[in-house]
Amino acid sequence: MRYLLAFAAALLAMPVSAQDFAVPMTVDASTPVGQLAPIWRFFGADEPNYATMKDGRKLLTHLGALRPGEIWFRAHNLLTSGDGTPAFKWGSTNAYTEDAAGNPVYNWTISDAIIDSYRARGIHPYLEVGFMPEALSSAPPGMRYQHDWRPTVSGSSFDGGWQYPPRDYGRWEELVYRWTLHNVERYGRDEVLRWYFETWNEANLSAYWKGTPEEFYRLHDVTVAGIRRALPGARVGGPDVAGAGGTFMDGFLAHVVAQGTPTDFLAFHAKGAPTLVDGHIRMGLDAQLRTVDQGFAKIAAVPALKDKPIVIGENDPEGCAACSGPGVNYRNGTVYSSYTAASFPRLWELAARHRVNLEGALTWAFTFEDQPWFAGYRQLASNGIDLPVLNTFRLFAMLGPTQLAATSARQAPLDAILKDGVRGDPDVGVLATRTADGRIAILVWHYHDDDVAGPSAQVSIALTGLGKARVARVTQWRVDGSHGNAFAAWNAMGSPRSVNRDQYAALETASQMVPEAWAAPVAVKRGRADIAFGLPRQGVSLLIVEPR
Repeated sequence: MRYLLAFAAALLAMPVSAQDFAVPMTVDASTPVGQLAPIWRFFGADEPNYATMKDGRKLLTHLGALRPGEIWFRAHNLLTSGDGTPAFKWGSTNAYTEDAAGNPVYNWTISDAIIDSYRARGIHPYLEVGFMPEALSSAPPGMRYQHDWRPTVSGSSFDGGWQYPPRDYGRWEELVYRWTLHNVERYGRDEVLRWYFETWNEANLSAYWKGTPEEFYRLHDVTVAGIRRALPGARVGGPDVAGAGGTFMDGFLAHVVAQGTPTDFLAFHAKGAPTLVDGHIRMGLDAQLRTVDQGFAKIAAVPALKDKPIVIGENDPEGCAACSGPGVNYRNGTVYSSYTAASFPRLWELAARHRVNLEGALTWAFTFEDQPWFAGYRQLASNGIDLPVLNTFRLFAMLGPTQLAATSARQAPLDAILKDGVRGDPDVGVLATRTADGRIAILVWHYHDDDVAGPSAQVSIALTGLGKARVARVTQWRVDGSHGNAFAAWNAMGSPRSVNRDQYAALETASQMVPEAWAAPVAVKRGRADIAFGLPRQGVSLLIVEPR
């Protein structure tokens, strides 16, 4: 308890800016503007084996609880050779080896344990089929198999035999067939039909694929054939290229159309580009959104594919989750959580602009087991303690399926962000929905690209369309410097390198959002309620309004 009291005292000591600014908003509860697809329900990581470890299992439990039965998880290295020991940007399952006579040997023990960890928490796999088992790799003789990349060693190499095409495409297809058949037998046909199956990762980059584009297209075709041979109707797609994919993606789209390769969804990746400016982080939301804009345009331009579901298979503020340091030193605090809140509404807006079917936007962040506290990796939890960004996804989970008309006088226009990011005035935006049980959920964010202090926004919402209601009860959920923020609590403790049990419990308490039911209901007059509250810079808030 003394740690929480110290944290509260530190927060009360923070100065209140005299420069707070007014932000008028409107929400019309009587005007739906369309359905809001829950695109945020996808997560993933390079390191698959963390899913079976203590903090990985705990975090998967928290992800599964966001929307029980409606969360998907993607991981690299599910066919990579090795003993299952995790490392940065590495993992293994040893699914395929060969005996002394060269006969295939299949072993699903480690991959089963990983998928079992998902399924025990109601999570479905977004099954990335890769990387190349050592016994199947066409790497040059004598080349090492596992890379030696380390975040702490400059110049360490990412290269290894895992990156190469198969030496025998028939054996690769048989491996994929047998793995799919095994998964159907273990998890059931109906369950596996809910999975996403995609081939490899970022094959347009030499860091992940040492073959030609044409060799990848062939790999993709035989992978799909093996999956569909075991499970007709399986959801197959890809190619999860880096960025919008350039000419590689153009070739892939032309290939699947020409060959008639079954394609149930299309996927590309979009990353931001933070920089250091005058000693602080400046986020690059514009770079991420421009990539999404380009990726949507590329798919929309192919008549045979323009209506296919799209998954942004990695959707993040920058590229390397396992890297840390000054250039990405935003991840533990509220810049990451507010960036996430501000970016997703723009994804929905871009999808509507291009008239594409955006089904998912996958956050490539998980956890790194037994690392220093708040080490600066892109993750959702540190040593089992949730970071503020995970609370933004909890707010998304409370949004309803029907979007309502809403405006903010200080919300940055999409085209302005695409051009310049959020580097002048802050972006104080609003997204309103009606939930399945008839309540109104209003998400409000106060975001700026620059990770520096700034004045708070004084938000006033004119909520109309409430019909004959006489009052509206309001419950508020907040993620900011003093709410749902274990990192701030850890700093208030003095940033200890290790914590005791009481401190751990205090951090866990600080990480959790607490619903604040407003003491007095808001009066409704002629169908209108006026709601006002303060929102600090890089803060996010969700209001649940119940008209009565």
